[in-house]
Amino acid sequence: MGRVYCYRFAAYWVVPSGLPKDDLQSELLEFGCRVRRVRNEAGLTQEKLAERALIATRTLQKIEAGKINILVTTARRLKEGLGCDWDELF
Repeated sequence: MGRVYCYRFAAYWVVPSGLPKDDLQSELLEFGCRVRRVRNEAGLTQEKLAERALIATRTLQKIEAGKINILVTTARRLKEGLGCDWDELF
């Protein structure tokens, strides 16, 4: 397997397409689904959670769709914005 290069942009990492990403993709989708579930249970809109977590609404949409791999600091801000424990997200 070749090297995997990731590029950092603001609040997330982008994995270039064309790389083996079955495991990564499924993990990102699972995480995104958990964020969406907790957000819905908290009665928050994407806009409100993005505001609380200090991230762009579009970034939150990408997270929930499993399209980006976020940094730990962004995950922490999401956790705080949702008012949940780590177990609910991971």
